[in-house]
Amino acid sequence: MNWTEFATLATIHFLAVASPGPDFAVIVRHSMHHGKNIALVTSLGIGLAILVHVAYSLLGVSLIIATTPWLFSTIKYAAGAYLLYLAYGALTAQASGKSAPDDSTETQSTITKRKAFSVGFITNGLNPKATLFFLSIFTLVISPDTPFTIKAFYGGYFAVATTLWFCFLTLLLNIRSVREWLHRCGYWVDKMMGVLLLIVAANVLFFAHV
Repeated sequence: MNWTEFATLATIHFLAVASPGPDFAVIVRHSMHHGKNIALVTSLGIGLAILVHVAYSLLGVSLIIATTPWLFSTIKYAAGAYLLYLAYGALTAQASGKSAPDDSTETQSTITKRKAFSVGFITNGLNPKATLFFLSIFTLVISPDTPFTIKAFYGGYFAVATTLWFCFLTLLLNIRSVREWLHRCGYWVDKMMGVLLLIVAANVLFFAHV
């Protein structure tokens, strides 16, 4: 186990996962509209999607994706279209006259946990930026001499750390004072998340390349 290598990877991953992006926008919206439990399930979906990126990176498929223009473009346009769909939902959301969500009831959410998990999983899993991130991690940062089992351990760490980060963010957003502020400013929070998703979608569609 190369602890220097691991520390480098952990730092790079934290900076990447903590920066605002589509995962962040989805967690904010789900916390605001559906409450803590749904947002936690969404966080799990995001974290498990990391394993998809890790799996194809370990198998060398990420290199194939990155060196096959039509395949990378297909993923890029699918991701862009999905992000535009999420942005449309955020930008067209109307102000709610209801009280702030209270997780003491199970009837608060308008989406199922299965749907929430799917949104988190697809949002992260389709992200071509994540494909390029893990390609660079497994080809440029991790030494070729690092054993496969250690690489798999790194991948497991990325998935767990991502899940824990978004669970932490969810808990932070669901502190009563924060949740009440989100609800009061929900209309504008939706618009800001919609704009963020539009920016990310544009970045994916026009600037994501190998």
